[in-house]
Formats: sequence, C-alpha cells, structure tokens
Amino acid sequence: MDVRYYTSVSQVKQLSDEEKEKLKKVEKKYRFRANSYYLDLIDWSDPDDPIRKIVIPEEDELEEWGDLDASNEKSYTVAKGLQHKYPDTALFLVNDVCGGFCRFCFRKRLFINVGAEVIRDITPQLDYIRSHKEITNVLLTGGDPLLLSTEKLEKIICSLREIDHVQIIRIGSKIPAFNPYRIIEDDELLRVIRKYSTEEKKIYVMTQFNHPKELTREAIKAVNLLKNAGAVLCNQTPLLRGINDNPEVLGDLLDKLSFVGVTPYYVFQNRPVSGNKKFAVPVEKGYEIFTKAVCNLSGVAKRVRYVMSHRTGKIEIAALTRNFIIFKYHRAHDERNRRKVMVYKRNPKALWFDDYTELVEEYTV
Repeated sequence: MDVRYYTSVSQVKQLSDEEKEKLKKVEKKYRFRANSYYLDLIDWSDPDDPIRKIVIPEEDELEEWGDLDASNEKSYTVAKGLQHKYPDTALFLVNDVCGGFCRFCFRKRLFINVGAEVIRDITPQLDYIRSHKEITNVLLTGGDPLLLSTEKLEKIICSLREIDHVQIIRIGSKIPAFNPYRIIEDDELLRVIRKYSTEEKKIYVMTQFNHPKELTREAIKAVNLLKNAGAVLCNQTPLLRGINDNPEVLGDLLDKLSFVGVTPYYVFQNRPVSGNKKFAVPVEKGYEIFTKAVCNLSGVAKRVRYVMSHRTGKIEIAALTRNFIIFKYHRAHDERNRRKVMVYKRNPKALWFDDYTELVEEYTV
C-alpha cells in the first residue's frame, strides 16, 4: 500500500483552512507528522475522536507547563544517544523520526532539536555496552527504530548480537499502530527478526497501542507477522485524558491486546512534559481508572502495571486507601530505593510523584 507521509497540517485535507491557520503557531513550536493510513482511522465528524487527539495538534498544547526532559534523561546519558539508568539495561536512541508525532510525546525534544541526541556513528555506544558486562538488555528507541531502513536496523542489531552479554534486544515502536504496512510489506525486516531472535536470545518489540481503534485488521496482521518471525511483543501506553482515560476503553484495549498475543506491559502516568497538560490525568483518578479497567480482565492481561517513569526510576502506583496512596519502586537507579515502599497522604490534584509532599511512612522490604 502506498502510505504517504505529511509534515505540515496544511497537507491534511480534512482540516478546514481556518483550522490550519490556527494550528500554524502550534506546529511552529511542536512539529507535526502523520501519514495517510493513520489519518484514515480518524472519524473527522467527531471533534473528540481519539485518533485525532493522538496526532492532530490543538491550540491548548501552547499552555505553559512541564519540561522537555521531565524524567531527566540527560543525567543518565553516558554517550550521545545512549542512556544507562538501570544496571542491566541500556537505552539506545537510534532515530529522531517517528511514523507520526504523538501530541503527548515525552521525547518531543528530539523532534525540536534534530540531531542533538541521535548520532549516526554508533561506535561509542557499542564500545560502552561492550565494556559494561552487566548490560543484558538494550532498548532501541528514539524516535522509532522501524523508520530506519531495514539495512541500517540490521547493522545495529547484528552489532549488538556480537556482544555476548547482551541477551535481549528490545525495539520500541509505534509503527504497528502508525503504519503496519512497514511490517507487512517488508519480508527483509521479518528475515532480520527471524535471524536475530534466537532460541536463547530474544528480540522484543515494545508496541504502543493507545486506543482500541488502532488495533485494525492490518495492525493485527503486522503483530502476527512479528510474532511468527520470533519476536516477543509487549505493549505500553500512557494514560491519556480524552483518549483512554475511561475504564471501559482502557480495559477493552488491554483485553484485545492479550487476545492477539501482545502482553500488556505498562500503563504510564503521563509525564509532565511541555505541551502535555491537556492529556494529564490526576494520579489518584488514574489509579481508579486503571483498577476498574483491569478488574474483569484475565490474569494474562492483568500482568500490566501502572507506573511513573520518574527521574529516580519507575515508581509503581501500588494502592489507594481512603487517606493514603502507596507507591513502590518497580525499578530504581539508586540501589537504596530498589525495594522501597512509600506511603503518602493523598493529594487528589497531584499529577506526578513530586506533587506528593506529606510522607507518612517508608519501608525497605
């Protein structure tokens, strides 16, 4: 299928001239990118269509809030494009382009400052990984690795497979949702997955389906092609106001993912990133939505966790009582936090962990 990419809202024929004019100032600050396949999923008669909200700019993105690097990824950068936050995992930024630019993207700084964090010569990153034998997992992300040519992607994967202590290679990608034809029509990509996802060392594809509407027949076909080639698939999505902040919608998404063999992995609290306030759901409301969403799911779908990618680590929202909220570190950079449980007094307005100030008790298990 001929999937066309658009880099300006002026190219979106379904928008009125008045809408295009209003959105110019948004586009100037936060870049736009979409494609014909994904835009065709939008019900243009519905101003609240979730796919529209994911990819079409809106003026309220200009509300001042947050930070471009809300999780302080800069502090964990050990070489250009390489982050090492947790001992066993390295995060490798291999691209600064996506199949579309999600309006809630937590790494939109890459699209603003193109080339600032992504480097084409990957020798320094490979040297670092090679010299740190504790690294067993490497996550390829960006941007979207599946927007690279298959030839470039294979060179990266092949180089990592030559490092004996790298067991898992993860590919973080929204391409199965944004443009499944990238997978369906590329036998070479499937060959690469088949070659390097071995019996003892798997390739994981970390998908990002945010709404059930994205699980089209084509998307499900792409998912199955990846699985049949030997990849293990897991899904992660932020909880997003106006998109999936409804227990029925979120539950439907998690259920359908489990039905097609994609493990629900993380539901993220939306990070306080510049331009993202319109998507923010209060933490405690988010926990209630998440709990209602998963209560009737099978145990397979219930493996998902509700977490925040905080600058100190992944903090799981573990429980809520009448007066208190309970957090625990699911992953932590600082060894002293790795088994820590924290009880805070509730704050219904809190949008992020830092909004909690009344610590009641903490305990290291």
